[in-house]
Amino acid sequence: MNSYFLGIDVGTQGVRVVLLDQTGKARSHAEKVFPLTSESRQEQSPLVWWDCCLHCLHELADFIKGNIEISDIRAVSVTSTSGTVIPLDENNIPVHDALMYSDPRSAEEGKMCRQVAETFHPEGYTGFNASSGLSKIVWFVNHFPEKIDRIKTWVHATDFLIGKLSGNYRTTDFTNALKTGFDVGTATWPAYIFQHLPLKKEWLQEVVPSGTVIGSLLPEISALLQIPEIKVVAGMTDGCASQVASGAVSPGDWNTTIGTTLVVKGVTTREIRDPLGRLYCHRHPEGYWMPGGASNTGADWISNGFQEELTVLNEAARQLIPTSLLAYPLMQAGERFPFISPEARGFAPEDIDKNQLFAANMEGVAYMERLSYELIEQLSGEQVNAVYTAGGASNSETWLTIRASVLNKPVYKCRQVTGAAGAAIVAASGSYFKTLTEAAKAMTSVEKVVQPVPELVAPYQAGYELFIEALRDRKYLN
Repeated sequence: MNSYFLGIDVGTQGVRVVLLDQTGKARSHAEKVFPLTSESRQEQSPLVWWDCCLHCLHELADFIKGNIEISDIRAVSVTSTSGTVIPLDENNIPVHDALMYSDPRSAEEGKMCRQVAETFHPEGYTGFNASSGLSKIVWFVNHFPEKIDRIKTWVHATDFLIGKLSGNYRTTDFTNALKTGFDVGTATWPAYIFQHLPLKKEWLQEVVPSGTVIGSLLPEISALLQIPEIKVVAGMTDGCASQVASGAVSPGDWNTTIGTTLVVKGVTTREIRDPLGRLYCHRHPEGYWMPGGASNTGADWISNGFQEELTVLNEAARQLIPTSLLAYPLMQAGERFPFISPEARGFAPEDIDKNQLFAANMEGVAYMERLSYELIEQLSGEQVNAVYTAGGASNSETWLTIRASVLNKPVYKCRQVTGAAGAAIVAASGSYFKTLTEAAKAMTSVEKVVQPVPELVAPYQAGYELFIEALRDRKYLN
């Protein structure tokens, strides 16, 4: 007999809902897009999210009625953007629209939160910036004092949808609470948050591990969708949910997603304490740690003149590698991971053709990926055993070959890596399987394994050493 799990992902531009069975097979999905404007990068209506979510759930409910037994649906969970927060009144109605993670207006408050955290609770999370939930709450209190008395609870984007489904708005999870100041090591809200910042203790939620069952589908929602009163499970941030969907949930497992940026996330047995703040750690539901970092370098350079010829360029690059050229395709000023350098600028050899530049840029990103994992091994004292991958770059066979050969490790391309799939796996972990590790093992799969090419490994070792030397010569890297 099959069991089914719903995963909901609320992103910046829309909602996606998937229905997975206990093997991870996607049985159905639905999407609803909403327009992204300059205003919606700062604030969005959570009620629009909910309307879109209901639209998608109705679509899936129609599929369910004709294709599976509704009694086999077990649970639902939600993922959404990290750092997006909403003030709710005593009736759980938004006092103000959601302050989006991408809203830059709280930059000064981010600096203040970081300084206060470093002064009064340096052993906890201190990497606050404009994208952090805590910074946004302080900004709101400073700019809308007339609304403060109406606030009962501050929730994260994930929590608002979970509240709509279950009626429980007072519970959040470890991954969402981290950037609102929660100490995931001691599982407490540090006193500095309400003693040295303008927050009230009663605004803060109870925090539980992702995968914890925190309620059931409200009877009115169950009746509306004509599905059972299934379990509602504490969710996860979108980055962590995508990591779960990749299968990288056990110590030594790591996931690299190369989209606009290069994002590295994995699992260690011990917390990584990085004095320079290049990476930070979420808490794994089973007590492990989930470190992660994001580079400003990724695949965004492809849109700068390469997008229309990808098939041709990839084939040309396959014939050119290893190039012995050094390129660092940073499209903006400054780098944040695996090194911090506001002065960092991209570089590439002059007088090379488009094919050579394309290949060299792919090699440069691979060198950054290797540097990231060497930093992680150095800080953690633990080995990187497996590298799973996702993102648009994983569709290039040539780039996968380069990366495996630069890392000198197999690279596992994941079959299905979406936040919604991750949310469904989290739902299954709390309602059907015993642990998240067990759920991910059963519900994720690898599409292909790309092995290092022996004749490329040595040239790329030499190229990597020259790349590091180039970064040091420019004072980007110590």
